Amino acid sequence: MLLIDGKAIAEQIKSELKTKVEDYKRRVGKVAGLSVIIVGDNPASQVYVRNKAKSCVEIGMRSEVIELPASVSQADLIEKIGELNRNPDVHGILVQQPLPKHIDEFAVTLAIAPEKDVDGFHPENVGKLCIGRLDDCFVSCTPFGVVELLKRCEIETEGKHCVVVGRSNIVGKPMANLMMQKLKGMNATVTVCHSATPNVAEFTRQADILVAAMGKARFITAEMVKPGAVVIDVGINQIDDPTKKTGKRLVGDVDFDGVSKIASAITPVPGGVGPMTIAMLLANAMKSFERHHGLKPS
Repeated sequence: MLLIDGKAIAEQIKSELKTKVEDYKRRVGKVAGLSVIIVGDNPASQVYVRNKAKSCVEIGMRSEVIELPASVSQADLIEKIGELNRNPDVHGILVQQPLPKHIDEFAVTLAIAPEKDVDGFHPENVGKLCIGRLDDCFVSCTPFGVVELLKRCEIETEGKHCVVVGRSNIVGKPMANLMMQKLKGMNATVTVCHSATPNVAEFTRQADILVAAMGKARFITAEMVKPGAVVIDVGINQIDDPTKKTGKRLVGDVDFDGVSKIASAITPVPGGVGPMTIAMLLANAMKSFERHHGLKPS
């Protein structure tokens, strides 16, 4: 059984990006810049933002964190985004979600220039993904990271049956679209299961590649997995664990102990897909920088 080490692969990608940053800095005297807006003081959001900023600094990118109060108006938030859209030194813009209830998240997504939408949430980027314009769009970072894991681990996808459990706009839907793409994609046959799917196990047992992204702790059990399947666990859930100092621990959407005994390859939680999400965010920011300056690696 192959334990897919997302943390190690993410570090490899960051090392490659650091080399690019240094190369481009010598050639044009500039580095890619990522601006992250955080609204309010959600503790989990603050951790995510700190990790993103730290990763930028590690590879030599310019990082900017803009903290706005939870009371900020939607108009003022969108005005701030407009300033970043017009700033040529900003190549990626990310607005950390969730946002306060008085702010329309879709309106905020629309306000970000598609060419700086490194989260891959703007309808223009989503549309280009759907029609296979992968060179001309940004792909949502988590499914992008899953694809990169599969490629770097040399896991065969062409003609395989991929079952995606979950249909979120951030993971499930773009994941399914990526897996079926022929051009620079995975070229797999894709089934999507969701909350209204009867007898989910009937479908998951057919999967050569199973992607669990429904946000339910240890939902996928060994009985639901075909022996020899590749299992990608996107879930991050907190459960009670009295043996831990905090009384909690992180688990995925897959029952790792049981499923790892029959899978041919599996991602752990933590240390699997999670680190890849940030790595691909940086990769998207670098792609934006390259487009802006008409650059290719030397």
